[in-house]
Formats: sequence, C-alpha cells, structure tokens
Amino acid sequence: MQNSDIGNFETSNTLETFGFLPKMDQSEIQAQVAYILSNGWAPAIEHEHPSRSFDHYWTMWKLPFFGERDLGTVMAELEACHRSFPDHHVRLTGYDNYTQSQGSAFVVFEGRS
Repeated sequence: MQNSDIGNFETSNTLETFGFLPKMDQSEIQAQVAYILSNGWAPAIEHEHPSRSFDHYWTMWKLPFFGERDLGTVMAELEACHRSFPDHHVRLTGYDNYTQSQGSAFVVFEGRS
C-alpha cells in the first residue's frame, strides 16, 4: 500500500470478508447465516452510513441474538434493519463465544453514499 492510499478506503469497493466477490444472492446469504448458526455463533446485526463506515464504530441493531437457532428470524431482522436504514451498510457478524472473537463478518446490504 502506498502512503497516498492511506485514508482512501472509502473509494474502495471492498467491504468486509466477501467484498472482493460479486454480490451474494439471497440463497448465498442464507447459506452464510446458516453457517454462523451451525457453528453456535451469536449473530449480531450492525449498520452505518457509508460516509462514516470506515472511521466509526457501527451501530448495533438490537442486542446480539444469543442462542438463536432460527435462520428465518435472523433473515427477518436483517431485512428490518435494511428497511429502517435503507441508505446504510448493514453487516452481519457471527460472534464465537469460545474464542471470544468474530467468526464471521460480512456486509449484507450496501448503502448509498
């Protein structure tokens, strides 16, 4: 990375784990949510406006869904967050309580700048 590249992350199209891949369709997103749930990780939904997404902590949508096992519940909450904040990025994180770290994190919906 060149020094001139530092601070220009907002112009990049890469967001999170899968940012370099084509956008996921609904079934691919569901597969990732199922993976988080099958590992026993706590899903958490966060959102932030694109203009602030690289220099601020993201706002959490409700509390993490500790013990959640239902794919439909997580998908419904992702949709609800996106409906409430259509111009925000919406990220899903899977928290692994054993390693006390993020097992997975990716942007589900990209907001408008």
